[in-house]
Amino acid sequence: MTARLVSVGNALVDLALDLPHLPARGGDVLGRSRGLHAGGAVNVLLAARRQGLAAAYAGAHGTGPLGELVRASLAAEGVEVLLPAHPSLDTGLDVAMTEADGERAFATAFGAEAHLDGAALAEVEVADDDLVHVSGYGLLGATNGGVLAPWLTALPERTTVLLDPGPLAVVERPDALAAALARADWVSASLAEARALTGEPEPESAARALAAQGRGVLVRLGAEGCLVAVCGQVERVPGIAVEQVDTNGAGDAHLGAFAAALARGEAPARAARLANAAAALAVTRRGPATAPTLAETVAMLG
Repeated sequence: MTARLVSVGNALVDLALDLPHLPARGGDVLGRSRGLHAGGAVNVLLAARRQGLAAAYAGAHGTGPLGELVRASLAAEGVEVLLPAHPSLDTGLDVAMTEADGERAFATAFGAEAHLDGAALAEVEVADDDLVHVSGYGLLGATNGGVLAPWLTALPERTTVLLDPGPLAVVERPDALAAALARADWVSASLAEARALTGEPEPESAARALAAQGRGVLVRLGAEGCLVAVCGQVERVPGIAVEQVDTNGAGDAHLGAFAAALARGEAPARAARLANAAAALAVTRRGPATAPTLAETVAMLG
């Protein structure tokens, strides 16, 4: 493949904690730390890379130990970093809290990744056959919405844009989210996000409404798989039963595998099956960046 996945998402660092349950307000709970790991857009890039797709990070990153961790994690798997480090800010931190049943909650403090330089981004060359990943976290007014909206609009028409709206942007509805939705060729959303964006309570109706502008849509249903909506048609692609131990990064693994499959020329339904398999494997492993290789994913499908 000559295509790349170019991410302008937010690469930050996850502090991963295992907890028996989230603490009550004003309370405390004893847990176990699983250390610091590069996360956010890094997870999507590594997932795509492990599926055989070239990948590059075109977002911002910091000067300091957290920025160094992000760059080292990307370099270890052959992901190119396209922009220089921010001269005075370090990369931000996300506290990822995983409960005993595998569910998780997050608290995020943005850093350098929320200060993307528009002039530097304008110098990034995106080819017609590239795929561009954009996250809703980067579209917030407090992050890079003002920079990313015009940049996305100016991308080559043939470049495929994949949008993961995320929960914060769906709630805040920044102007940049509307611009990203208008340019997106594919939207990958959780069921809660799809419902919030469309006002449709039924999964199939939400998927169809989100695809109304001619874009393709994935609605992720967790263990039940996903819905694929293309040209008004909605197809349910079943999930794969596994023993779930950690859901951190499952959506990122799903999107990275889907992007790589599209770049190989797979049909959307087949790409979604591969994405479901990748996400299923990811939740059987502890840690945020647990996306499988293409060989593991294909073997999972039998």
